[in-house]
Order: sequence, then structure tokens, then C-alpha cells
Amino acid sequence: MLDSDLAMLYGVSTKKINQAVKRNIDRFPSEFMFQLTDNEKKEVVTVCDHLQKIKYSPYLPFAFTEHGVIMVASILNNSQAVAVSIQVVRTFVKLRSVLLSHKELAKKIEEMEEKYDEQFRIVFAAIKALMKEEEKPRNPIGYKI
Repeated sequence: MLDSDLAMLYGVSTKKINQAVKRNIDRFPSEFMFQLTDNEKKEVVTVCDHLQKIKYSPYLPFAFTEHGVIMVASILNNSQAVAVSIQVVRTFVKLRSVLLSHKELAKKIEEMEEKYDEQFRIVFAAIKALMKEEEKPRNPIGYKI
């Protein structure tokens, strides 16, 4: 997540987030936060319409990983930041559990496929086809440049 998106979520200015991060830089190792390069900034602005406001900013935005997002909330003295960080943690936990259950389901189907004979091959093929349909990437919305 970019610093401007976090600022909107936490109800503070981007400047306040960046100042707090710089005052507590030892809490943000490279796996928690990094600064975009000029080319990365241009690419992100091109792809994400909601980031047009940073297009002409002289500053390169900071990008935060899951852990960085939580760390930002811990350094802000703001009740909204605490509430949002709790929701972020819950979202990431739910996302992990969904991904893990999908992998476990695929593994169990493969084990069952090896165990049963030819008459169930059609059933397993249908289940695999349904699982692959969920994995197909969606077509982007908007105009291609």
C-alpha cells in the first residue's frame, strides 16, 4: 500500500505518516517498507487512476507491506488507525486461510484420485476444471494504452 492510501485509511495526511515513519525509521526494515523509484511511480500512476494526485508530486511515495501497514498504525496516535489496523490484520488472516484451504483441497483431491479407480476420473476432472476457473485472471476494466 502506498503512503497516500494509508493516509486516507488512517484519517491523517500523507505528510504526517511520512514524518512519523522517518522519526521511527528503525521500525521499518526493507521487508516492511520501501520507496518507489521514479519509473515505478510513473508506472503506478499510469495503472491506478486513483493515484493521479501523486503524478506531479516531487516526492517519491513509500510503499508498505502487510507488516509495514500495521507498524504505521502502531506509531500513529489515532483511534482510527488502531481500528483500521485491526481490520487489516483480520483481512490478511482470512486471506491466508482461504489460500491455504484451497491448496489443501487440491492436495486431498489428488490423493483421492490416486486411491480410486477409473470410474471416478470424470468426477475428478470436473472438480479440477471448476477449481481452475476460479484461478483465471479477470480482464482489466478501462481503456488499454
